[in-house]
Amino acid sequence: MSNYDNTTLIAASLKKRYARERRFQWYGRFAVFIGFVFLIVLLADIVSKGMPAFTQHFIKVDVTLDADRLGLPENPTQQDYFGADFGGVVKASLREMFPEVSGRGDKKQLYRLISVGAEYDLRDHLMANPELVGTTQSIWLRAHSEAGSYLKGQVSRALPEADRKVKDIQMDWLDQLRRDGRTQSRFNTVFFTAGDSREPELAGIRAALQGSFFTLMVTFLLAFPVGVMAAVYLEEFAPRNRLTDLIEININNLAAVPSIVFGLLGLAVFINFFELPRSAPLVGGMVLSLMTLPTIIITSRASIQAVSPSIREAALGVGASQLQTVLHHVLPVAMPGILTGSIIGMAQALGESAPLLMIGMVAFIMDAPSGVTDPSTVLPVQIFLWADSPERGFTEKTSAAIIVLMGFLILMNALAVFLRRRFEMK
Repeated sequence: MSNYDNTTLIAASLKKRYARERRFQWYGRFAVFIGFVFLIVLLADIVSKGMPAFTQHFIKVDVTLDADRLGLPENPTQQDYFGADFGGVVKASLREMFPEVSGRGDKKQLYRLISVGAEYDLRDHLMANPELVGTTQSIWLRAHSEAGSYLKGQVSRALPEADRKVKDIQMDWLDQLRRDGRTQSRFNTVFFTAGDSREPELAGIRAALQGSFFTLMVTFLLAFPVGVMAAVYLEEFAPRNRLTDLIEININNLAAVPSIVFGLLGLAVFINFFELPRSAPLVGGMVLSLMTLPTIIITSRASIQAVSPSIREAALGVGASQLQTVLHHVLPVAMPGILTGSIIGMAQALGESAPLLMIGMVAFIMDAPSGVTDPSTVLPVQIFLWADSPERGFTEKTSAAIIVLMGFLILMNALAVFLRRRFEMK
């Protein structure tokens, strides 16, 4: 075979090889594009469903604050205010605004325009302004979640009345109130300042946020120092024998254990054996620290291994001890990777719900915890509870809570990137 034929064959072979390489690259790009499209669709769906939860509607009601109707004495005390009939006053004011409503069923539908929490808002308003007793005031009261869903445009008249909770007569009343300028949309501060509630318009994530904070604080205080010290010992001081090999294998295996197994461990050991308080961030943090430890140890060991041997040799060469070499030279260089792995492990712990369900952090919590031993829940569990509720108002609250959770996860990952670059520059 001539040199020309060999050259032709080689050129043809190279052409096919390059063509296969280009096709493989395009397959990879297409796969990335498909994954990106699915991610965008998922995020768009969550945001579209969750954004309405950040607004809340109010209805202006002319309320007659009559002392006899409220049942208040001449100089009412705080206890008198708490026992006053503010709910009856709100209902009477609604009947006066719509005098044509007479039937018992229609009155019941009329009362459902206003949230059950309106009477407590009215009570707090009157306690702050006692001089208003005996007057008639136009007060913005929180609308019921069903009325709010119609005012937000989430309920259509085209649907059969039997298929929706907002009835035709309620839509007529709400349309009239909107024409009279008696409806108003505001930013939903309750979503961030209140705890859980049976009523969607009164439910918030404050208790879950504080519970998540205390739980992650316990997790970090336990997992970070133990994980880093274990990684330093295994990488720098531990002898190479069967025992250390067994420990390393078990650490790698623990990183792949399902999270619910750690929940069962926490239930059996921390709650049943040590009798620690159930549904407390202390127990939740201990369980999540066990789950996070393998991740911190593995990433910390990888970061320590990546440190150049010349740094160790130089420190030992000028007379530093092994401990001084590790503390003053190896750890500072490895700290960007250690912090990155630790923050990623904490972010994973923030999104966990299965192990916390096993230790009772699925309880209905209205008040925000003030310490690590108070009953609490966390944001992922709160999302789980709301997702199981049939009311439409909780559907948007679920998506809004997911948006908040994703925001915290993005911030934690951004913090990991920032700290890594900061330490690398040093």
